[in-house]
Amino acid sequence: MPVALLLMAVAVASCGVDGQSSECDRECLGGMVDTYLEALRANAPGRLPLADGVRFTEDTVQLEMGEGLWENASGLGAFRQDILDVREGIAASMVVAEESGMPVLLMLRLKVEDGKIAEIESVVTRSREEGILYNISGLETPSPEMAIDPMPSQRASRSEAIRIANFYPAGLIVGSFVEVDAPFSPDAYRFENGGRMAGPGCTRPGCENIKTQNIIEHPDLTSEVKAVDEELGIVLLRMNFGDTGSYGDGNALIVWEAFKVYDHQIHAVEAFMEIMPADAGSGWD
Repeated sequence: MPVALLLMAVAVASCGVDGQSSECDRECLGGMVDTYLEALRANAPGRLPLADGVRFTEDTVQLEMGEGLWENASGLGAFRQDILDVREGIAASMVVAEESGMPVLLMLRLKVEDGKIAEIESVVTRSREEGILYNISGLETPSPEMAIDPMPSQRASRSEAIRIANFYPAGLIVGSFVEVDAPFSPDAYRFENGGRMAGPGCTRPGCENIKTQNIIEHPDLTSEVKAVDEELGIVLLRMNFGDTGSYGDGNALIVWEAFKVYDHQIHAVEAFMEIMPADAGSGWD
């Protein structure tokens, strides 16, 4: 498939390209994440400003508030990476939390409407068996690269940032970032569940250059945009890698991947991921 058509295909599921204005600004959205995490640590969902009919899912399954991680949450780690989409009223965050005293990886998406939380989507990875990789020591603090505040002249428009991020799933589909000419910066890296799996400092053979590393084809990969932080230049994609035979019969790697985009390039890729049934859907289809 020509690269231009492939990029169009992976972008079909993109949400919020044009978007609507939100009354919840960055401070408001970040405060919603603060409120959620503090309530989670206290096992007190009643403290949340919830909209009528709020939906809550964990690992694609709809639950009642107070179930899942809420039952035994016991603390929060130091790692937290927010992706704040003011235009769409979405606050997403990659967080290290604790459950019964043990670290877990929490991927969180909150939809805020009229000052209340209307949607809660979460994914909790509790072990290496669930996530393939599980390097908690690599998630002690947020990465300084993700916190870079690009100058206005460096920022991409919302639609352009999404287009650039979509080179990544396009490359995975055909099994080559070179073939799609993905626009990585020379120092671009990728973290997966806390492990440096590509870019400078990666120790696996052939992985130091994220663009030229060997990757397998993922012909059944699907992708959707979950949030765009237009100020910091971060695009959050949820990808289902499809059943490649790599993760057990009928399973796929479900990946929430944050792309740092500015100066027309991808500078960093940070992901939380978990193995799930390939046909499970997202719980929000």
